[in-house]
Amino acid sequence: MLPIQINELPIEIKEELGVIKNIQYPKQGCTSDVAVIETDATTYVVKRAKGEQYCSWLSKESSVLNALKNCSLPIPNVFNFVEQKEESQSWILMDFLEGETVRSALLNEKNREKRQDIVYQFGKVLSQIHSTPCPKEFYPSSTWLEEMLKTAEYNLKHYEVDGTRELLDTIKTNKPRPVKQTLIHGDFTVDNVLMNNGKISGIIDWSGGAFGDPRYDASLAIRRKKDVFEEEDVAIFFEGYRSKIINNEERQYFDNGLYEFF
Repeated sequence: MLPIQINELPIEIKEELGVIKNIQYPKQGCTSDVAVIETDATTYVVKRAKGEQYCSWLSKESSVLNALKNCSLPIPNVFNFVEQKEESQSWILMDFLEGETVRSALLNEKNREKRQDIVYQFGKVLSQIHSTPCPKEFYPSSTWLEEMLKTAEYNLKHYEVDGTRELLDTIKTNKPRPVKQTLIHGDFTVDNVLMNNGKISGIIDWSGGAFGDPRYDASLAIRRKKDVFEEEDVAIFFEGYRSKIINNEERQYFDNGLYEFF
């Protein structure tokens, strides 16, 4: 994707920004363009999504963040969301949260005890998410897993995904035991949690936020990532969470099963 240019910004967002002093382009994923914009007043994040799927994700993120704006979690405020249907693109204007990702913090930290503290805090903040009251508007008409399996079916038919028809049939017929649903992040990875001065400073990318299965968050959090999150970190993560909420079979179901379609 090409970097966001100032002249491309919707007028509604330009009016919110005021005088722009500087614009930077942080490392980002493939679902949106991101710009960090410094103004006379403060610093903002602008994200742009293109195409039906990614625009729907950005719209969902805006809705989730607005619904959670009065909670105690360290999440960005949304100042504006703009849909440009003719251009098949959408925009969101949010707070800029200081910090580096947990991935970056773990890669850069050589001290074993400090590194373990990062993992511990990573687990603790997930527990805080799951303990946060879930807004009623997130409650699905059926169970979260049923909704996710329907979406997985749609994604398999309409988009490029890593999952296969055989895998989808398997996870449809071999569902894990039901558990109490909670507020979930939906993409709780080392790339979506920020740290600043040794403390968790932000949780970003909320397009998967829902009233859902907390084991899904846990399975994505503890995915093995070479030189970042190893199997030995799992126990420390769950110490921070205060409970080991997922077994190996459930972990496989969510990480190497359901997630393959998202």
